[in-house]
Amino acid sequence: MSDFRSLYRHGMARLAACTMPVRLADPAANARLLADMTADCDALGVAIAVFPELGLSGYAIDDLRFQDALLDAVEEQIAVLRDESRNWSCVIVVGAPLRHADRLFNTGVVIHRGHILGVVPKSYLPNYREFYEARHFAPGIGRRGETIRLDGTDIPFGTDLLFEAEDVPGLTLGVEICEDLWVPAPPSTALALAGASVIANPSASNVTIGKADERHLLCRSQSARSLCAYVYAAAGAGESTTDVAWDGQVSIYEAGRVLAESARFPTGAHHVLADIDLDLLRQERMRMGSFGACADAHGVSTAWRRIVFTLAPPQGDIGLRRNIARFPFVPEDPRRLAQDCYEAWTIQVSALSQRLRESGAARAIIGVSGGLDSTLALLVAARAADELGWSRNRVEAYTMPGFATGETSRGLAHALMTALGVSAHELDIRPTALQMLETIGHPFARGEAVHDVTFENVQAGLRTDFLFRLANQLNGLVIGTGDLSELALGWCTYGVGDQMSHYNVNAGMPKTLIQHLIRWLAREGQLAPDIGPILERIVSAEITPELVPGDAKGVQSTEEKVGPYALQDFNLFYTLRYGFTPSKIAWLAEAAWQDATQGGWPAHFPHDRRIAYDLPQIKHWLRVFLQRFYGFSQFKRSAAPNGPKLSPGGSLSPRGDWRAPSDGNAAVWLAELEHNVP
Repeated sequence: MSDFRSLYRHGMARLAACTMPVRLADPAANARLLADMTADCDALGVAIAVFPELGLSGYAIDDLRFQDALLDAVEEQIAVLRDESRNWSCVIVVGAPLRHADRLFNTGVVIHRGHILGVVPKSYLPNYREFYEARHFAPGIGRRGETIRLDGTDIPFGTDLLFEAEDVPGLTLGVEICEDLWVPAPPSTALALAGASVIANPSASNVTIGKADERHLLCRSQSARSLCAYVYAAAGAGESTTDVAWDGQVSIYEAGRVLAESARFPTGAHHVLADIDLDLLRQERMRMGSFGACADAHGVSTAWRRIVFTLAPPQGDIGLRRNIARFPFVPEDPRRLAQDCYEAWTIQVSALSQRLRESGAARAIIGVSGGLDSTLALLVAARAADELGWSRNRVEAYTMPGFATGETSRGLAHALMTALGVSAHELDIRPTALQMLETIGHPFARGEAVHDVTFENVQAGLRTDFLFRLANQLNGLVIGTGDLSELALGWCTYGVGDQMSHYNVNAGMPKTLIQHLIRWLAREGQLAPDIGPILERIVSAEITPELVPGDAKGVQSTEEKVGPYALQDFNLFYTLRYGFTPSKIAWLAEAAWQDATQGGWPAHFPHDRRIAYDLPQIKHWLRVFLQRFYGFSQFKRSAAPNGPKLSPGGSLSPRGDWRAPSDGNAAVWLAELEHNVP
């Protein structure tokens, strides 16, 4: 078995997009440089390296393309590269002009371990404005099932070729060339529908003002629409600037995301590397049933020749060329984070406004603890009242101290309610709770310090019970406060408890995003004068349910029980969004969290909370997550109240993203974790 820290063990593959300074009409010089670059890529563990269009001859050579001496030299150097490739595990895609069937074709030649695996002709030839390719080349569109003779060997030739690595599940390469991407129906669409997870595009598209943005848009959108990795390798230095210029920018995309991109106008040989997630692409295609339906509709399942090869990638730790965000629900880029906060907040407000409007309710009823979740829910309710044209005093807010309520949180609850101008109330639940404990014969009612789950849930249940009865009395709706993270971990009291409400505005909101959203509202929300400092104090406080009186260790800590929300939200994202194995999630978590000084942190994240977690900690808390998520908490999710989905990471609504048996178990996930994580 490969090393646990080998990326190839975890459904990843390393790709390279390469550009190089060509010598025009000098295939031998170009092949030497290409071989040197491939050797470098191979040493770095690259699976597939893509080079520019017509890189062996140079693109901007016009009628020299017809010269037999040049074309003979191109074929000779393809043979040289084929022979040198015996020493490389890396697959290379090389651009070359090749003769076939009394025509000249602009091709991508796929070479690996001493073999030419296949030759793919360019389907569509640009012949407008500055382009004159139809003067020299025949179009490849419709060329299927053919072979081309190279160095005495018949090689598969056509636009119907897929190259599959038999020892790297999911690594299947398709090739299209430059202009093929610019047409209304790119060949890469059909290639992806037929199973290609990686699209290589050897390109020589010249550069004009604004064209880089267009190229970026096309590559990104094609990778998103086709759910693939897209490797774009542009020609640059050395190409003739008689009438046009070149920027040599290379880039790698995955499912709509830019993984790596070079600077523009490099002067020498240059490559960018990125590790693509083949499991992610497979999961996305499998979950999106319309992807497979589209493949069936276009009849692409049987019309392809599949060239199988053995990659034999490195099995040790070669690092990771991919940014793994510590907080997958929370972007690191400040502008994107602000946008996500705005959108999440606005979705919550508009969803609650709609529910209040259509229900005919006269008031919103909400419990306020002074903690994160109820704070956000109260902010949403106040803004929804504004949107509905209500006076904010129609938001009936209750802080309900129990046996462990601290003065700090109680004070914050009152400060928040006062600042927002809602109807503020304090309802002491302790007398009723004590009566219930006495009625059921609980030891606490006899003066014994027994703080078990019954003691906790009597308090949590009474709070919700009071809110529902108040809603009856005041013609209101109970606004839920429990968040996505708590629902995932089952950290809520079922039924008559914080699991239940008339409408839960936080149902799709993970704890880590709540923290950032409240910080954003403290700066940008303009909800009330001087509310910012109150929100900052709330978001900086210890996360606690305040159901058990403090001891020598201090207040009751949620994260000591269920784990750090930073890790548990990480585990939730990759479980819910992609269905990854526990061992892969642990590997990703170690990459993201092992060193607090490396990688990015979200904007405004406190420096004193920028900590690291090692693999034993990650494994421990992932085990807790698996036990809670799969083992016993589904019954709480199966009865979850209505609430809006907020994140593309998913929701846990039994009517939406997540449907599972309430009597399931965690055995298979725990076994995978124990067997595959050291």
